[in-house]
Amino acid sequence: MPDPDFPPRSATIERTTAETDIRVDLALDGTGTYANTTGIGFFDHMLDLFAKHGGFNLTVHCDGDLEVDDHHTVEDVGIALGQALRNALGDKAHIARYGHAYVPMDETLARAVVDLSGRFYARFDAAFDRPTVGGLATEMVEHFWYSVAEHARCNLHLTVLHGRNTHHKVEALFKAAAQALRMATRRDAAQARMPSTKGTLSGEQGN
Repeated sequence: MPDPDFPPRSATIERTTAETDIRVDLALDGTGTYANTTGIGFFDHMLDLFAKHGGFNLTVHCDGDLEVDDHHTVEDVGIALGQALRNALGDKAHIARYGHAYVPMDETLARAVVDLSGRFYARFDAAFDRPTVGGLATEMVEHFWYSVAEHARCNLHLTVLHGRNTHHKVEALFKAAAQALRMATRRDAAQARMPSTKGTLSGEQGN
């Protein structure tokens, strides 16, 4: 929900290449509403639950070259979502900066840890037994989150601690990432304006 102490944060990214045509609308201080259409049903479902469990308002529309495969669509949506997150955060005043979450889904347990430091690093520890789920190549799950982290300029660590079902693993990872980002993006007027000894979260070392 919007915080009356702060203005709402949102961003729109439009990105067109020879492979994809994408528009992403992201509101960080939302209610978890979503309308996502990428042509990949399971990927849409993951974006929907990312919005729902992060409390973000998210609309993604992508026309991609799915006749080739899902790579360009998933990668480019990750790029655009990362850019939208970075733009919506602005100068990051009063944000928590760090976030973490553990999310279970039946036999699966996933963990996400994020630092909105302005510096990029991504680590992904998960193994999938199936090559695809609902039209989404499971190898693209790591690539999606790598693209988000790279373009949001954040540290992101995603881990499946245990589990068997591939659908459950992917879904738990998306939910954990949503919860961790929700925590990290929250603002508190009583908190220091910039949670960094350097005084900036621009991406330079030593934040």
